[in-house]
Amino acid sequence: MCSVWENLTVELPTMITSGSTRKLLSDLSGYAEPGHILAIMGPSGSGKSTLLDSLAGRLSSNVKMSGKVLLNARRSSIDCRDISYVTQEDFFLGTLTVKETITYSAHLRLPRKTTKEELDSVVENTIMEMGLQDCADSKIGNWHLRGISTGEKKRLSIGVEILTRPHIMLLDEPTTGLDSASAFFVMRALSSIAYDGKIVICSLHQPSSDVFNLLDDLLLLSGGETVYFGEAKMAVKFFAEAGFPCPTKRNPSDHFLRCINLDFDIIAEALLRYQNICVRALSCSYDVHWRLTWSLTSGPVGLVEVHAS
Repeated sequence: MCSVWENLTVELPTMITSGSTRKLLSDLSGYAEPGHILAIMGPSGSGKSTLLDSLAGRLSSNVKMSGKVLLNARRSSIDCRDISYVTQEDFFLGTLTVKETITYSAHLRLPRKTTKEELDSVVENTIMEMGLQDCADSKIGNWHLRGISTGEKKRLSIGVEILTRPHIMLLDEPTTGLDSASAFFVMRALSSIAYDGKIVICSLHQPSSDVFNLLDDLLLLSGGETVYFGEAKMAVKFFAEAGFPCPTKRNPSDHFLRCINLDFDIIAEALLRYQNICVRALSCSYDVHWRLTWSLTSGPVGLVEVHAS
């Protein structure tokens, strides 16, 4: 299964002038592969959450979307269990324990024919996979009841969503508000999910170097436009060749965002001076078309259009 978006543009009607719109995303193309973590990074307001909402089909009714979002699937219709979405906010009943929360969610999400033994096994495996064994019997907590940590809550949010074993996981800033150690444990859990052959797409805000090293692919956005799309480990070389080398001992993600925040027009102009950079930056479009052609002609499965203009 492969998730592909092509020439994706999202516009929001403005209240100032009738008929006018403001572009949130501008002509984005890209893809996400099984077994990979794709991180979407960029300054605040760059379009990270909008792209995730577009891929998940969660855009508001007043938002205009053009382009295509495609999902490589065997069925003619998309089962909602194929895609899961983890929001920034955690919504749990504070008086329940971690195990009770996962168990109740399993009762609601798993097929009715699931036996008690099978359900209990899924719950236990989820707790183990998310590393929640030590707090399985602890109450989640709320504003007046002390409970589990913020990092454990985030892993619980992910655990609840993987009960149905979705093919694609979308996460909106899963490390925001976490300390570096908790953020690393959360991303390591996502790496384990991706390693199991799933597609993991998440937006991140200035991840640490340790977290950045866990990423497979990187999409950098600024003002709703693509600055870089490719392997995460190649991004440092990309910026260096464009004239923006990353200083020694600086966190790569911090460096990228500093460059983008300086002046996007300057970055874009610098990229155009380097032909090899331009080829790599535009290779996304080629890869998208190649994957579409391969899947439609010789691939084992077809591409099913999830959302379109």
